[in-house]
Amino acid sequence: MIPMLDLKLQYATLKNEIDAAVADVLQNTHFIMGPNVQQFESEAAQYLGVKHAISCNSGTDALHLALRACGIGENDEVITTPFSFAATAEAICYVGATPVFVDIESDTYNISTKAIESAISSNTKAILPVHIFGQVANMQEITKLAKDNNLKIIEDCAQSFGAHINNQQTGSFGDAGCFSFFPSKNLGCYGDGGLFTTNSDDIAEQFTLLKSHGSKVRNQHEMVGWNSRLDELQAAILRIKLKNIDEFNKNRMTVAKKYNELLSSTSISTPSFEENMSHVFHQYTLLSEKRDAISEQLNKESIGHAIYYPIPLSEQPAFSSISHTKSLNITQEICNKCISLPMYPEMSDEQIEKVVDTVKRA
Repeated sequence: MIPMLDLKLQYATLKNEIDAAVADVLQNTHFIMGPNVQQFESEAAQYLGVKHAISCNSGTDALHLALRACGIGENDEVITTPFSFAATAEAICYVGATPVFVDIESDTYNISTKAIESAISSNTKAILPVHIFGQVANMQEITKLAKDNNLKIIEDCAQSFGAHINNQQTGSFGDAGCFSFFPSKNLGCYGDGGLFTTNSDDIAEQFTLLKSHGSKVRNQHEMVGWNSRLDELQAAILRIKLKNIDEFNKNRMTVAKKYNELLSSTSISTPSFEENMSHVFHQYTLLSEKRDAISEQLNKESIGHAIYYPIPLSEQPAFSSISHTKSLNITQEICNKCISLPMYPEMSDEQIEKVVDTVKRA
């Protein structure tokens, strides 16, 4: 059996440090808004190269409150990708705005800048790109489009912690960046957690109010806010993992290159990436006309895998009646062919070879 993800291996590597950090929090009993939260935010801001890094309860909350902090609301349109997890579009709906789904690139699976440009209207107020599977979106072109059309950029970095273009990290290109620390993420905690990033003092102040009941001073509430705080235990764990994230991501790249090498003689389309970009391979996703047969063969061999994403967000009942959708030919094709293979930093060559051998026999 080869799992899709093996969190036990990473814990074993860091066990002594994590156990000690957790024990320290339990001993100090400062569970909410404690020193580990403040230190993690400072360390994350330094790593990501941003002025402000503010923790919250989840990646979904980060997206939702980021949109609010950026002033996005009713009657506004936000251009985004249909090839993502539901939270990307949910956050837009939470603030009363309309998701406008546009097509993606066939090689990176990221949002198409040409499709973005053609979808901009008088109601467009923001672009919400997703750095899907750990591959950085075309932020140079997206930033130019946003500047030319006076639009906000809210980056969905849920799958891309540590990914960069020419050493500029995701989460630092736009007006806001939103990260998830769900356990399966490259930088994952042992529960839910999220992070918001920005270089704007005003947007940071708004987000800070929104995430904590609209309050900066005890018993004074400046606006109606939410309860969205990262707890001290998760922050303590994330601080340890943050010190190791580059090594973990480097190992993911090694696994991906091994997959690409072993699959190069097949008709399967493997992930591509540019040399000036750091792909952190949250998922290793390939395309094949034989997707269903591959899935069946992997099941027979007890090898974990997943299909991200079989249905575009534009076709989900939750969004079909409240969104605007442009031509999505490439998205639909990728949804019909995509399959993700096991991916985690500790995978052995033997495991990778076993997975590839099984895929080839499908």
